[in-house]
Amino acid sequence: MGKAWPVPYFLDPAHFAVDAFVAFCVAVLLAVLVSAEAQAFMATLLGDHRVEAKDRFHFIAFFHLDIIGTINYLVGGFGWAKPIEINPSKFFYPRLYTFLTRLAGPLANLFLAGIAGSLVLLIQSFQFDARVFNMIVGVSITTAVYNLIPLPPLAAGVLLTSFIPERFDRVRRLINQAGPFLILALTLFDRLYSRHSFRPLLDPLVLSIFRFISAPSL
Repeated sequence: MGKAWPVPYFLDPAHFAVDAFVAFCVAVLLAVLVSAEAQAFMATLLGDHRVEAKDRFHFIAFFHLDIIGTINYLVGGFGWAKPIEINPSKFFYPRLYTFLTRLAGPLANLFLAGIAGSLVLLIQSFQFDARVFNMIVGVSITTAVYNLIPLPPLAAGVLLTSFIPERFDRVRRLINQAGPFLILALTLFDRLYSRHSFRPLLDPLVLSIFRFISAPSL
């Protein structure tokens, strides 16, 4: 079966393995695709309809990649998709529906993890190596859980920005612009100096969900 990869997984140049890297890239593309398309679907469902929605619904993962988000995946094992453009003015409850739209991303990642976990059981029942699907489970859960960090463009970041009064719109724009770079800076700080900002709180939750989904296969 081969040695299982760690969860959460992040690239380690000192112990680089091609198979792990390829599996990780596949898992990231799936996580990004599912998160972005789920947000697009929820925005449409809640009232933000678009006549031409090819910028939302195209099911091409590479078009949903965010540059900083992808770098963060490579550095810290988690990241984010390119934020789906929404128009809150089309929502009946703008703040609530904006949050639900962003929340759809991590929820879809958990759903993907559940599907991949079921495939792990099926594949292992035939005595085949299911590590690639276990990687998909791990990356999807990590993406979902780390979206609890209340900084944009992560899902919980909406809680920080949506309640800023309109007269402070410049502050909101500044937070939205600086958020990705702040997350990346914290992630780099963690890796370079082993000072863990997020991991002590979030990694146990990632592992708990992973074991719940994959327990029969471990």
